[in-house]
Amino acid sequence: MKQKIREWLRRYLPAEVLSVVATLAGATVAMHGTHSALSAALAGTWAGNVAYFGHLLVQDVRLAYGLRRARALRYTLGTFGQNVRALVVEFGLAEVADSFLIRPALMYYLPHWLGHFGAGILLAKLLADVSFYVPAIISYELSKKRLRKFDEP
Repeated sequence: MKQKIREWLRRYLPAEVLSVVATLAGATVAMHGTHSALSAALAGTWAGNVAYFGHLLVQDVRLAYGLRRARALRYTLGTFGQNVRALVVEFGLAEVADSFLIRPALMYYLPHWLGHFGAGILLAKLLADVSFYVPAIISYELSKKRLRKFDEP
């Protein structure tokens, strides 16, 4: 189990750190620009998503490229499609619930309830991450056997 936890931390932690920074920045910029809690919640959600999934996609592309190169295979548009498909399977269900309901709702209400914008956004992000990672990790583990075989022709 320790090995699995290390694997998950190696995979998700750098993306999560980037996401925290982007979430806080996106929410803060939107709040200052619009003075709307709804705009801040949505901007924080989507800025965090872009940073998170952008990092994971780059990480997966680099891994697939290296695996294919080691076997003298080219990285093609089809390989890129495999990378994207693997991410969709890994995160699809968790992401839909997270991005369109759980995370924006928490980011909208928690700053108001706590009386502190930054603390509310950060706590909302952390709470939403719990509901996000359980299905995401299960899907990741299931997808490794079939969708992450990038070194095959």
